Amino acid sequence: MPSVSSDPTSLDRPDDVAPSRSPRAVLRAVAVAILLATVGIVVGVALVGGAVLALTTAGVRVTPVLGLVLSLALATGVGFGGVALAYLRYRGSGLDYVGLGVPSVREVAYVVGGYVASFALLIAASVVLTATGTEAAPNTVAEVGMRNPEVLLLLIPASFLLIGPGEELLYRGVVQNRLGEALPAPAAIVLASLIFASIHFFSLAGAPRARLVSISVLVLPTLVFGTMYELTDNIAVPALIHGAYNATLFSLLYLTLRFASGGTNQFPEAAALLPA
Repeated sequence: MPSVSSDPTSLDRPDDVAPSRSPRAVLRAVAVAILLATVGIVVGVALVGGAVLALTTAGVRVTPVLGLVLSLALATGVGFGGVALAYLRYRGSGLDYVGLGVPSVREVAYVVGGYVASFALLIAASVVLTATGTEAAPNTVAEVGMRNPEVLLLLIPASFLLIGPGEELLYRGVVQNRLGEALPAPAAIVLASLIFASIHFFSLAGAPRARLVSISVLVLPTLVFGTMYELTDNIAVPALIHGAYNATLFSLLYLTLRFASGGTNQFPEAAALLPA
């Protein structure tokens, strides 16, 4: 995976040079990764809060649906993506650091394989949760969609245009890459996945224990996203897998709400496991 030195003023390190794995380098990489994830959340919240304040001041009522739209556009798209791009600028790196290109035929195969693997893990986790009677926390985005099914039709394209690209650019392209400068690839993938899943604590509803259950499940598809990125060095690959994964769940939730008897009771596990 593309890598650069921990010195933001230095040139990119050649691919055949091993990353520094001294304790100091590892601690610095982990600290930077957590800081980037935190800054992404803070910037996103600030942007949404500012937009809500501006709209309220202008006399516009901010409904849950409008709030969701603002969150997707400002927090996920502008916030996460902006923080990632700002970090790349600080490092003196371009998009070549994250690897961005039109997927090749081989990479399309990885997208399909990653998509299937993500859902296989989701199904396995759902079976375990159901068999053990373990409660998972519902995702607030899915809850808004349950109350307003029409917004799910917006979330489907948003999964490809905003959620997948914005989150993958920050958490795989920047966070995972930064960790990979000081850690072996498997460790970087796992740690980046844990950081990414952990940020969803505040986007979940319910008791802390139920939220932790959902977070532990969210790690599973995220590990797939990170692995496919490591195998392809193309950020478009995990972005497409992530987008397709979310879009499929939003589509299934919409179809369930519209056409299945029992409505929201037919699809609770999937709604709780959205890594949005």
